[in-house]
Amino acid sequence: MGCPEHGAEVRELGVSEVERVNDADCETDEGGEGAEDPNGALRSFAAVLKAFRKRARLTQEGLGELIGYSAQYIASVEQARRYPSERLVELVEEQLDCFGAVKGAAQYLTRPRRVASWFRKWALLEPTALSLYTYECRMVPGLLQTEGYARNTFAERVPPLRDEEVEAQVSGRLDRQRILRDLCNSSFSFVVEQSVFDRHFGGPDVMREQIDHILEVARLRNLTMQIMPREQTDHAGLAGPICLLETPDHQWFGYSEGQRTGVLISDPKEVSVLQQRYAKLRSQALNPADSLGLLERTRGTL
Repeated sequence: MGCPEHGAEVRELGVSEVERVNDADCETDEGGEGAEDPNGALRSFAAVLKAFRKRARLTQEGLGELIGYSAQYIASVEQARRYPSERLVELVEEQLDCFGAVKGAAQYLTRPRRVASWFRKWALLEPTALSLYTYECRMVPGLLQTEGYARNTFAERVPPLRDEEVEAQVSGRLDRQRILRDLCNSSFSFVVEQSVFDRHFGGPDVMREQIDHILEVARLRNLTMQIMPREQTDHAGLAGPICLLETPDHQWFGYSEGQRTGVLISDPKEVSVLQQRYAKLRSQALNPADSLGLLERTRGTL
């Protein structure tokens, strides 16, 4: 199933409060594991965070429960392996009464510029999302891609990327996926067209591994996977892919991505339209059990 140009969708919605920037395609996360720390500021922040956590007599798990993060996320920050989200800094400062010390340490953090400007705002919202909904008709969503599938998406980029650019893109995409397990209390929903799996992108081996990966992550209690079957006669997603996100403050955003543009949608009226469409898509797609059954049958044909 094809998708129209996103420019047409933007004009249809009459988007008023959006960020729209043209830039080179890029999808790497600023705050992933193995984060760069050229000036040592990340290690300094990690030491400050750990000191205040111990001062409060909290374990990493205890702090995570207090502020709504997983113990794994807290451990990654304290080990200087990932950058803290702005939300984490604010919550730690507030809950542990840090006298401005944590915020002070955070102001010296310089995140590597590894995210395209049009994707950066969305990428910064993802690590603290309460809900994240995705409808995709072109490819497997980035948060669900295997390394092999992701590598093929970047290797096929036109104009071609340099080898080091491909590696950076793949690494960033895989780093983003950690939120599926880090945000154990958040809700993730995916609706993907059956045609995406019929395409055998990257070859049978790549697609077989990709389906196996989806079948595995679908076991997560906070993740729902649905397939839109080819024979579905009614369809609410003809205007193209949909991404929706709920922040800890219960504010909703939408995101639309085109060939070389990205649109962050914040106007509540326009976000509401996307929410209505996504709700309709979920009702039209196969239920989760039938969706996984279809994927298993598809895998059997590879």
